[in-house]
Amino acid sequence: MENLLFVNACVRGEKSRTLKLARHFLERYQAAHPDTVVTEVDVCAHRLPPQYPEVLAERDELWNAGKLDQPMFDPAWQFAKADKIVIAAPFWDLSFPAALKIYLERISVTDITFGYDADGNGIGLCKADRLLYITTRGGYYAGTPQDIATAHIKGLGVMYGIDDVRFLDAEGLDDIRNDKEALLAAAMERADALAEVF
Repeated sequence: MENLLFVNACVRGEKSRTLKLARHFLERYQAAHPDTVVTEVDVCAHRLPPQYPEVLAERDELWNAGKLDQPMFDPAWQFAKADKIVIAAPFWDLSFPAALKIYLERISVTDITFGYDADGNGIGLCKADRLLYITTRGGYYAGTPQDIATAHIKGLGVMYGIDDVRFLDAEGLDDIRNDKEALLAAAMERADALAEVF
């Protein structure tokens, strides 16, 4: 049985275009892979505190004592043990909502999601071999220096040891010249094809 972790960072909830695209992908994926168990983490519902000084102090104390089994590290372990990962977040301020950044900071834990070999080289410790990042954009940013989100997620994939990082997006949704529904429908068709092979 495969465990797929769905990290939902769609801050507009069910009104979110990104969430609509993500749910479509997940429905098709589960239809094609019926033995998959999808576990959803809604970063807006399960609000992890940012890495404020007192949070870091607690984290450092636990980590230095080797207490990686404490609840503070549960999100990191959940991420590290997933077979596949899907992250959905809208394109905001050239990146993604702060709630996702907080989540990513909290799961980036040495000796859980990444570590170092005997020579000091970084090594990924996550079980997942694939990660899919789903987003929607009001304008056209894919492949430009302004798309910081894509570079960030690719970099984390390397750090976590996830070799196959893919992206599914819909762009131009706020351009009044465009048919928004047609653009989203085209992205859903790409989601259908991706669900077969992801």
